[in-house]
Amino acid sequence: MIRTALRLAALATIGLSAAAPAAAEDAAHWPGNKPVTILMGFTAGSGVDMVGRILQQSLQQSLGTTIVYDYRPGAGGNVASEVVANARPDGHTLLLGTAATHGINPALYKTLPFNAATDFTPIAPLVEVSNVLTVNPAVIDVKTVKEFIAKVKANPGKYNYASTGNGTGTHLAFAEFNARAGLDMVHVPYKGGPDALQAVVKGEVCCIFNQVQSVLPQYQAGKVRLLGVTTAKRVPVIQDVPTIAESGVPNYNSTIWFGLFGPKGLDPQITRKINDAVRVALENPALRQRLLDAGNTPRVESVEQFQATVKNDREKWAKVVKTVGASID
Repeated sequence: MIRTALRLAALATIGLSAAAPAAAEDAAHWPGNKPVTILMGFTAGSGVDMVGRILQQSLQQSLGTTIVYDYRPGAGGNVASEVVANARPDGHTLLLGTAATHGINPALYKTLPFNAATDFTPIAPLVEVSNVLTVNPAVIDVKTVKEFIAKVKANPGKYNYASTGNGTGTHLAFAEFNARAGLDMVHVPYKGGPDALQAVVKGEVCCIFNQVQSVLPQYQAGKVRLLGVTTAKRVPVIQDVPTIAESGVPNYNSTIWFGLFGPKGLDPQITRKINDAVRVALENPALRQRLLDAGNTPRVESVEQFQATVKNDREKWAKVVKTVGASID
């Protein structure tokens, strides 16, 4: 019996030893001839989608495979996140996540079908994104943040603001702005960025904090007015638009990011290959300029740096959620 047990243990050890090189070899030859599917938790035409599309060709060339986007909008990005959290960690199913999916949602939702801290492998950031206070001048005719604050204060409860959904970055950016400026406004959530922005253009609501890249066409067409960006610094493509902080709301800074995640247990070799491919894309001058022209700031970090970014953001947004009293069952 003892000899049999020892023999089985030895065979198990041999099996494990053989499996390790096999796994390493699979990682070395990844992605092979299989496409890589990147899930998006937001609608086609959203800011996340725009960034993904700009990067798609470069990533395909660097990784030597086809990139397929799979749209699963819903629950602030949680629907797509859940799919990836439960996917095989073979590098063929990834998530284009955001500060909302991995920073805001863990604090905002009372229950989640996954653990944002432990069920994913952070791979690489893509861009930093600024929201901008965008108004329909036919609904609220103001030209500066200070004028906006004064008009809303003079008419408490009169003005509605749009967001891209409950608990999204656009919602919390506006909620924090209202709290800091002492404003009484009504929140109207929509199913994604395109619907929310159209609501502003049509005059259904007065305003929105939306991503710069999303509002640029409407701004250039003269349909909306831009009052202030949410980041600490001005955005180059709209350099004449001041920051919210320099416009009368001191220390206001609401920055979000987009980045790639895999399921937990993703092989470090695969993780670094994807991180390297992202770095190559973001350091390409032409592609980098396309992102800047769309109002995004390319963000290059190592795997370890991005892991720290995600952790720090969870802590930061937890404080914001607590401050504004936001919650979703």
